[in-house]
Amino acid sequence: MNSDYFFWEGNPVMFNLGEITLPFAVSIPGLILAAVIFVAAPYFLLKREDEGSTGKRKRRRRKKEAGQDGKPEELTSLQTAALLFGSLVFGQVLFLILPGPTIEQFGPVLIRWYGVLFATAFLIGYFIGRKLFIDAGKDVALADQLLMYIIVGTVVGARLGHVIFYDFDYYIRNLHEVLFLWQGGLASHGATVGIMLAMWLYIRRNRGITFFWVGDRLTIPAILGGAFIRLGNFFNSEIVGLPTEVPWAVIFARVDMLPRHPTMLYEALICILIFVILVALYYYYKKFPPEGLLSGVFMIILFVSRFFIEYTKVEQAAFTETWMIGMGQLLSIPLVLFGIWILWAKVRKNTGPIQKAGAE
Repeated sequence: MNSDYFFWEGNPVMFNLGEITLPFAVSIPGLILAAVIFVAAPYFLLKREDEGSTGKRKRRRRKKEAGQDGKPEELTSLQTAALLFGSLVFGQVLFLILPGPTIEQFGPVLIRWYGVLFATAFLIGYFIGRKLFIDAGKDVALADQLLMYIIVGTVVGARLGHVIFYDFDYYIRNLHEVLFLWQGGLASHGATVGIMLAMWLYIRRNRGITFFWVGDRLTIPAILGGAFIRLGNFFNSEIVGLPTEVPWAVIFARVDMLPRHPTMLYEALICILIFVILVALYYYYKKFPPEGLLSGVFMIILFVSRFFIEYTKVEQAAFTETWMIGMGQLLSIPLVLFGIWILWAKVRKNTGPIQKAGAE
């Protein structure tokens, strides 16, 4: 019977670089110090520059209060490169004198499909998001800044979502393993919440940009990125489905020899479908959709689909196996309701009946 189904024994490792020996020992405390300096120094440098020009500061404050200045204060590329180099050198030179652990060799270095696809999702998403900001007449520096917020929000939210909702009992006893991202365990619902918190922090710094305006321009790259990540799950033979006899079932040899639903591929296909719908809406409204429209459509279609796909998936939270619905379904419900609220309270209220694109 098994010969009738697609057999998958894919290796999650793309290639192995082996062990890498560094030409000199690198101080671990020196790297940590360099990271702290690199993150903190721009604040003090820009603050000092700002204090040295009272007139410019007053004009900039007046513009921000009027909502006219959306461009954040940033170091130039040359200044950033110089700061990075200086921070690394200072950290290493200081700890040539002070004792501390060092790195001389690391590896084997394994390049995994999941990691490559995860990084590709962010890279492609960045260029799409940059294009959407340009279409709206916004400075691309705002897109660059947003990327940093989204990367942190996605990773932290996805990890904590898995820890809290899917395996809390284990991690509360092994708190140090919360940081072990390489062991796997990222939850898309947690990533969604993490991204929304990152958006909130982002708009607090950039006046004149609203939460749902940013959300609309994140949905298109985010949903395409979701397709890449689910493909990475396929390479890892993880988030597998329940045993089935449907013709398109897959035997995941690294799991067992049972034909199963390829649930991660279902979700990848849904992501591609949503991507097409969102792009179509974006161009239907001539690149200026009603604020909140794309966010609401994104939330509703994605998490309604997720609710039903969960019926084909092995339950990841063991403590919900006796519940009527699984954890993924439970977490999807408030996000679907949030999407409905966006369309009803924000889009409908602000635009009335949806008008044809370009209508006055």
